[in-house]
Amino acid sequence: MPYPDLIQPELGAYRSSVETPADFSAFWDATIAAARTAGGAVEMVPAKTRLKLVEVFDVTFPGFDGQPVKGWLYLPRERKGRLPLLVQYVGYGGGRGFPHENLHWAASGYAHFRMDTRGQGSGWSTGATADPVGTTPSIPGMMTKGVLAKEDYYYRRVFTDGVRAVDAMLGQDFVDPDRVAVCGGSQGGGIALAVAGLHPAVKAVMPDVPFLCDFPRALQKAGRDPYLEIVRFLAQHRDKADVVLETLRYFDGVCFARQSQAEALFSVALMDDVCPPSTVYGAYQAFAGKKTIVEYDYNNHEGGGPFQDARQMTWLGERFQP
Repeated sequence: MPYPDLIQPELGAYRSSVETPADFSAFWDATIAAARTAGGAVEMVPAKTRLKLVEVFDVTFPGFDGQPVKGWLYLPRERKGRLPLLVQYVGYGGGRGFPHENLHWAASGYAHFRMDTRGQGSGWSTGATADPVGTTPSIPGMMTKGVLAKEDYYYRRVFTDGVRAVDAMLGQDFVDPDRVAVCGGSQGGGIALAVAGLHPAVKAVMPDVPFLCDFPRALQKAGRDPYLEIVRFLAQHRDKADVVLETLRYFDGVCFARQSQAEALFSVALMDDVCPPSTVYGAYQAFAGKKTIVEYDYNNHEGGGPFQDARQMTWLGERFQP
């Protein structure tokens, strides 16, 4: 397929035009504080598996408004002292999956928590977390749920869940609070960027082909869903474009990148027509901390796959397990 977007050197020179709202930090500080005030217990139940070297726990923790969110916690069975923590977020439409999946991080010596995504988990991987909040009119999918007001938008709940997942794991005696990382691909990468911009304990972030970045550019360049859900919404609600774009500024990975002080390992696929490369570079160039990006010239939205997994294990190991 032809390249759907910019390529080098124009790609590396691209800068996002998204401006951070003046009350961005205040909005998110209040949102996170309210979730923490709502509180709630963290529950861990051993999962039933045949695994011998990795322990898996079925975790329920309080997310947005104290609402229950699920996840799998993976721990190496043979462990000593506090472990580095990696919190992973899931791509669009997927859920936390099964407890015997995604074992390579625990097998490498990490406490690995894979958060479920509320209201998803039926597109390509199973989930177990409902979204009990109603929304204004939307089209099928999650991208326009509550999009007419930042207080109501679906991703306000999801990003808050992501922060509270880190909180839940930091409260455990097997976690080293000085070695905390977040990661994810596509939607998971967008959530990871948001959490890295909101939670000061996060020291490293690894967003792969991140979604939810540079919305105005994405709506012009994406060739496939999920961004096109918003395009179809605006095709019907022709008078709501300014309102929608204003809401989306509060959830844009570019804005979260500007306030993160973590260290970052990004990846981008240059033939990606789901998350156009320029939108990834929009967040990457805005990222405030030390950063590296890996390009996959001939891949679409699958990105680096196991090649990037191996890079992540080396990169994070150099920082957390020297």
